[in-house]
This record gives sequence, C-alpha cells and structure tokens, in this order.
Amino acid sequence: MYARVLAGDAAYNGRFFTGVLTTGIYCLPSCKARKPRLENVRFFPSCEAARGSGLRACKKCHPDDFARGADPVLESIETLVAEIRAEPSAFPDARAIVLRSGFGPTRAFELFRQHYHASPADLLVRARLDRAKQRLLATRAGLAEIAGDAGFESLSVFHEQFRQRFGLTPGAYRELPGVTSFTVTLPPGYPLAYLRRALGRDSHSVNERLTGDDYLGAVLLSSGPALLSLKLSPATVRAEINDGSAVEAHALVVGLLGLDQAAAAFSRLAGKIGLTRLVAGRAELRISQTTSVFEGILWAIIGQQINLPFAYRLRSRLFTLTGARQENGLYAPPAPAAIARLEPSDLLPLQFSRQKADYLIATARLVADGQLDLKALRALSATRAERTLLAVRGLGPWSVNYLMMRSLGFADCVPYGDTGVTSGLKSLFKLEAKPDIDATRRLMAVFSPYRSMATNHLWQYAQPAPA
Repeated sequence: MYARVLAGDAAYNGRFFTGVLTTGIYCLPSCKARKPRLENVRFFPSCEAARGSGLRACKKCHPDDFARGADPVLESIETLVAEIRAEPSAFPDARAIVLRSGFGPTRAFELFRQHYHASPADLLVRARLDRAKQRLLATRAGLAEIAGDAGFESLSVFHEQFRQRFGLTPGAYRELPGVTSFTVTLPPGYPLAYLRRALGRDSHSVNERLTGDDYLGAVLLSSGPALLSLKLSPATVRAEINDGSAVEAHALVVGLLGLDQAAAAFSRLAGKIGLTRLVAGRAELRISQTTSVFEGILWAIIGQQINLPFAYRLRSRLFTLTGARQENGLYAPPAPAAIARLEPSDLLPLQFSRQKADYLIATARLVADGQLDLKALRALSATRAERTLLAVRGLGPWSVNYLMMRSLGFADCVPYGDTGVTSGLKSLFKLEAKPDIDATRRLMAVFSPYRSMATNHLWQYAQPAPA
C-alpha cells in the first residue's frame, strides 16, 4: 500500500485510505501532496475508520467526496469549461478564467491540466475556434464579425489560428458544404514519411490502402459509408470524399493528420529537459487519430494480448463480416448495430477467443442501445471520459489510455504496460532493463502535460526512420 502511495496510483483510490499521523489528515493514494514517511502512515479501509482515529479529510484530494461518488472540484472545473464553451467572448484571456475558477493561478492550471489535459489558454482558443466554425457554417456574417463574436482580438489572429489548427482559411472552411474536395495546408517540417508509416502500417488492410502518396480509406460518416481519398505532398494534402459531408470529411482529415496537436510545444519541452534526441528528425510528429471512437474501441479490444499481425488479421475478418463493402473492394468500419446483432459463436470461426468476442459484442450493444454515448465522450473532461470508459467491461487502463490519445485526442495519456513505450524508454534513457509500470510512470512524468506526444515519439524511437 505504501508503494501505491509513493507511485500516486489512482487505481487504488477507494481501495484504502492513507492516514498521516503527523498532520492528522487522511488522503487518497493518488493525492498530490508531499509523500509522508512510512513511519508516519497508517492505512484505513474506509473514511469512517480514518475519522474514527481522529483524522480529518485532506482538502487537496477530497477523499470523502470520492468515497461517496461526488467530486466537487472536478464538477466546478467542468461547469467553468461549459461556460467558456458557451460564451468564449466573455473571457478575454486565461487570467479571467483563473479568476472565475476561484482557485489560485498554480492550482487552477494544475486542475485544468489534470482534468482536461490543457491549459486555460488552450481551452479558450479551442472554444473560440469551435464557436467560429459553427457560425461560419450557420450564417453568412462577415469574417470580422465572426472573429469578434468568438472573442478573437483581431481578424489576423483569428485567420492564423484557424489555419494552423484546421489547415484551411475560414473562408475555405465556409465553402465545404458545397464541395466534394478540398486541400489542407501542412505545417512547415511536417514529417510526411511518418504519416505514410501510420496510414500504411497494415499492408493487408481491408478498409484502407496506401500506394505511394495516394491513400484511399473506406470510412463511416453520419450519412453512411463513403470513400475518402488523400493525395499526400510535402506542403499540402488534397482530400476528396465520394459521398456525404465534406465538413465531416475535413474533421476526419484533421484527425488523421493530427493538425490540431501541439507538436511544436512538445518539442520545445523535450529540448528544455535535455531530451532533444527523442524528437530529432521528427519535431512536428503528430498522433494519427482513428476515424471514429468506435473504430478505436474495436481495435483496442482486438489488439489486447496478441501480436500485431494476428490483430490485423482479426480486424480484417471482423470488417469483412460486418462492414459495408465498397465498389473498389474495401470495407467501411462496421456500425455498432452491425456487431451488436452478432453472437459470440459468430466470431469463434474467425479465431476470436470467446472472451474477446464477448467484449466486442457487449460493448457494441452498449453503444447501439445508447448506454455508452461515444459522441458525448469528446465533450467530457479527460477525467470523466476515463471513468466512463473504465466502467466498460473489457476496457482496462491500457485500452482506455490508448483510446483517449488515439480516438479522443487527449494530450496527457500513457498506455502503461505498452511494450513500445517501455522499449522506447529503455533506449532513450539507456536502461539495463525495460521499466515496470511504476518506473514508467516516474519517467513519463517529465513529459507532462504532453505524455501522449511522448508516447508517440517513444513508439518511433527504437524503430528505423521511415524512407
């Protein structure tokens, strides 16, 4: 138990409570307060037992709230974020957000990074851009009016931040509903070879195909299956969708390319802590997102505890069985309802284990029945999204962190226990052996609040650079 306290392991919250005799306080194992000495610690099975020994609840980690299922600090931050998203122009800068939070600057920044994996300033920019995107599509108001309504200080700032995050000018974004193709601009130094590796990692995939710089993927839009084609070049990517909304297709492309991720900020952090070698040759590396959260869930369950080539084969068999076949022979990822209709016996002949089949079908049924709202996950705090996903049978800590970084875009996740991460850390820090989970947690802490980016770089670190 003391080892779990030193590790700050949130997985043990509620399983026991830590009493510190010298301060008279009891805490959760994950409490961020200074770690007590072992001789000053007692462990309790409940808050009641700790109070019975004369201790009082910590005001930093709020163990009583956790024990009864409440989290007032998280709820206050979530309420504030909802206000920012509803009316971003009401907050002129990050200081206004901190003042509204009621916490001091250091504590406020800590809470935003813990629960949203973002600073107040970054959340404000995202809220302003989201408001602007909504108005661009819903009105014919002038760009200056839209920029002011969203809270941007000038039209030039609005234009530049919009283009950096989405690869399009605001004017070009406004025209998406009437087109079937568009061109996004890549950031300077974008490592196209690594994108090719990500898009073409399964050479036998039944839902996507990469030939040189031409990518073709079968995707599932809100209107149904469609084909997304990309023409890759060092400065731009030309995209075309054969059916459905170009607005949806643009969102998929932004995710596949990772355009709205803070690659430059992570590279600066790596340099600041003396680990420039981690990002050498790929400072602008991004995390290619899955085309949907449900596709990410399927992959996370399929890929558990089996080797990569076999996982690819299982995914192809599932897509062929349940996905919509396109005219070129590719299969779109299946809708949740298509898998929900199956029974485990349908997947056993495809070499799925009974347990894996059970997990896939049960999760698909949760989504199809509306009990697991995947669309709503994107708007939740990272803390709330993690708790929601961990409650799904078949999704453990590795799967949930993988989903959060590759399907939901959260910036500070680590799939602990991942062999690619531990192999990368071993090489990066020249360790004699791969680190265990506690050592991984300590080593990865230096990369916060960009541990998702660090994970992606570590996956590449021990591999040869792509041609």
